[in-house]
Amino acid sequence: MIDHDPETGELREAAKPNVAEFTVSEISFALKRTLEDTFGHVRVRGEISGFRGPHSSGHCYFSLKDQTARIDAVVWRGTFSRLKSKLQEGLEVVATGKLTSYPGKSSYQIVIEAVEPAGAGALMALLEERKRKLAAEGLFDAARKKPIPFLPRVIGVVTSPTGAVIRDILHRLNDRFPRHVMVWPVRVQGETSAAEVANAIRGFNAMARMPDLLIVARGGGSLEDLWGFNEEIVVRAVAASTIPLIAAVGHETDWTLIDHVADERAPTPTAAAERAVPVRADLLAQVASLAARHERGLKRLMTERRTRIRAAARALPRPDDILALARQRFDSVSGRLRSALVKNTLLHRRDFENAAARLTPVSLRRNLAEQTRLLTRHGATLRRDIRRVIELRGTRLTASGKLLTSLSYKSVLQRGYALVRSAEREPLSAAAQVKPGQELRIEFHDGEIEAQAHGHSSQPGRTAKPREGGQGSLF
Repeated sequence: MIDHDPETGELREAAKPNVAEFTVSEISFALKRTLEDTFGHVRVRGEISGFRGPHSSGHCYFSLKDQTARIDAVVWRGTFSRLKSKLQEGLEVVATGKLTSYPGKSSYQIVIEAVEPAGAGALMALLEERKRKLAAEGLFDAARKKPIPFLPRVIGVVTSPTGAVIRDILHRLNDRFPRHVMVWPVRVQGETSAAEVANAIRGFNAMARMPDLLIVARGGGSLEDLWGFNEEIVVRAVAASTIPLIAAVGHETDWTLIDHVADERAPTPTAAAERAVPVRADLLAQVASLAARHERGLKRLMTERRTRIRAAARALPRPDDILALARQRFDSVSGRLRSALVKNTLLHRRDFENAAARLTPVSLRRNLAEQTRLLTRHGATLRRDIRRVIELRGTRLTASGKLLTSLSYKSVLQRGYALVRSAEREPLSAAAQVKPGQELRIEFHDGEIEAQAHGHSSQPGRTAKPREGGQGSLF
């Protein structure tokens, strides 16, 4: 160190102070060690501020603040994937970690290893926000809930296989109505419980032979213990289930989000088993009671019908009374039948004799002459009508023949024209239709000859002059 002497004006080396010198790095790392040694693991309560999701590296950087102070926080990538609670802006949390400093910025921060909501108030606020979001999507609507089957054959249970819940459910089912039960073991508490429950629900729905009913059950606990059943992944899995589902999470006063989306909510796992199946003894008693009522009803009906039939039978006449009049009439008619037949025969014989007396040779010849006269007269009339029809039809036929002759092309041929046809006897009406060397058939009024075409047709629009002594084309 250089000092200036005011009396002599000379520069001289000043005395060195008794203070140790440190580099910036030495100070920074010394503070870092002091912070880490003094504050090993701490729990800090504060509100998340400046949270923007994981960095591209997978780490998260944000701040924890209260009314008067702020501390930087960092969550490394490996720790972030294992966090039980979801980080979001404005959430009050209790963070567990260690204090350290960042020498590059001369600032201190907390490296968070675990995060949990700060008390039930924060959890309830998060729960209400999530509830409003899912309700707005219609997941809690009563119209989408499915009816619970009356007597399911197979019941699927999603719960812990080691707790008292599954034993209570099985015991209650065996007491009421034994059914086949399939258990999908899951963790009902902890960071993986939500994913396991959602996978179990989807697994039951993916089976080839699905259960007829699902029960998601867990015993009682605090809000934090039941938080896995408030996760969105579980709620959406329940909403997507095609199998009717009963939610039985916690005690009667405990409500989770799957209680709202499930087809039915049971206050306890035991109550879920009671709602799943009826009491077999009650059903047997009810069936026996209905059978007895049915039998008594049939007896009453038969007794009533028998009484009505007897009353109606008393009002009817006896069969002998009904048949007495008919029997009497039959006896009377059968007694007159013989005399009536004899009388009828005599009447017919008299009519026959009268007719035979009128059949003399003279009457027969007279009748024959009359028939012959009538036939002759009608025959002459018929011949006259036929002759008239024949003459009329002949006149019409002659007129039609004359008209056909006048319209026939043969009358044109009589006037000196000819009809030209191809070898296939198709009429040719223009010179352009004839090709050189083509075989032709020419018909005159007195016969037909074969010819062969030579040369080319004349130009369009000009008519070829006929040879001396010849004739023009008919077409």
